[in-house]
Amino acid sequence: MTKIRIGNGYDIHRLVSDRALILGGVQIAHELGLLGHSDADVLTHAIMDAMLGALSLGDIGHYFPPSDRQWAGADSLMLLTQVNQLILEQGWQIGNIDSVVVAERPKLKPHIHKMRDKLATVLELQPNQIGIKATTNEKLGPVGREEGICAYAVVLLVACE
Repeated sequence: MTKIRIGNGYDIHRLVSDRALILGGVQIAHELGLLGHSDADVLTHAIMDAMLGALSLGDIGHYFPPSDRQWAGADSLMLLTQVNQLILEQGWQIGNIDSVVVAERPKLKPHIHKMRDKLATVLELQPNQIGIKATTNEKLGPVGREEGICAYAVVLLVACE
């Protein structure tokens, strides 16, 4: 019997001026960016939380606390590499990732393939192991009012053979 574990993750960050908008490691042209201690890449953060959650290892705040200055402005793809290494050291590997980014603007569809390819490279996966969808919040709530962007992710981990 194959050993599998499933984790889910969620992240949300406020949109502000004078910050870059980075999603899935891709900088996207927009007049607003996400505010956070690191680069505030909500997609990558949700994926990391899902990976950690699948193995009951806590969340990214445990490993990269916002109170620690060394993580200020950190590239989330570098943090993802560290989380992936932890997962591998525990004897697990990613089977697949499914995710959703929720944003009113900008339109994310033109950037999905680049985000998927960048995440696949960092995680040493095939692009078809990573699903990224984009949707709006139909103008409802803080995301709908364009106060922030959020992301959800589900990760399937498979025991290494």
